[in-house]
Amino acid sequence: MATVEGTDSGASGTGRPEAELLAARCPVSYAIFAMARVHRGLAASRLAAFGLYPGQEILLMELAGGDGRPQKQLAATLQVSHVTVAKMVARMEQAGLVRRQTSDHDRRVSLVFLTDRGRELQQLMLDAWLDLEAAATRYLSDADGERFVALSAAVRRSLDETASPTDYQPG
Repeated sequence: MATVEGTDSGASGTGRPEAELLAARCPVSYAIFAMARVHRGLAASRLAAFGLYPGQEILLMELAGGDGRPQKQLAATLQVSHVTVAKMVARMEQAGLVRRQTSDHDRRVSLVFLTDRGRELQQLMLDAWLDLEAAATRYLSDADGERFVALSAAVRRSLDETASPTDYQPG
């Protein structure tokens, strides 16, 4: 694999030989790990200002695109387990961001709706993500950003095609 001159996997200079060895032997996987860790940390700090945890903003945005969604459908869309969505929705319901309602068509199905407070947070969440996007792309040209998105999609596709349903359990 070719490397881009001037790039850093994130491990050099850590003083942790194990991380440096891993970064040298598995540069793509380590770069994904290091970037995801930093991105999640920054996202978490921004979300904490609104009393949210990582992932909850994605659920808010999903509901903005269509209210009254079954929890099972949200789990599939978010690619997490039904249990994870149930816990997330319960926590968000306690915070007054969403409400649950039993489906009129199937009493076993719980539909999730945004509350007024949840709708108010949508723009704030979008603003937080736009700030995070600006931070993440600070050193990328528009063309670099487009190429990064394309490369990330290719890596994701490779991983999705490689994985079997038992390789990982979402959420």
